[in-house]
Amino acid sequence: MASTMVIDDVDRVILSTLQEEGRITNVELARRVGLTAPPCLRRMRALEESGVIRGYHAELDAGQLGYGIMVFALVSLKSQAEDDLRRFETHITELPEVRECHMLNGEIDFILKIVAHDLQSFQSFLTTKLTPAPNVASVKTSLTIRTSKTSCGIPVDNA
Repeated sequence: MASTMVIDDVDRVILSTLQEEGRITNVELARRVGLTAPPCLRRMRALEESGVIRGYHAELDAGQLGYGIMVFALVSLKSQAEDDLRRFETHITELPEVRECHMLNGEIDFILKIVAHDLQSFQSFLTTKLTPAPNVASVKTSLTIRTSKTSCGIPVDNA
């Protein structure tokens, strides 16, 4: 498990900048932060090693890759025993169409963000991979009509 580290204002600028521009060079990042390159790189490596920075990713355009459908699925399970929850979660991690999976508190057990090429491929996914998944009692789905906001990462503030 990653250790907790103290995050100062310089680290916050590094994190905020990297979150917005993951491909920025260390030299440019150091310039923006007001450091020379070596200490900036040391800070970045410390943030990576502590687990604050978990990885770097490219943001892809789903539509240009043929994924025209995004669906949110509310999944209720038959049992909430830990082994049953883990079995479901393990199944979900093996489905590349499921881009996010969050366990919820309340009547619904999980919410999933799913992408598909079209309605037919989503229906096939639903009936062959999701509904018959371990311990699934019910699935309610909502097709997105448009996305007004999508923000990667989290706000980097003084909390």
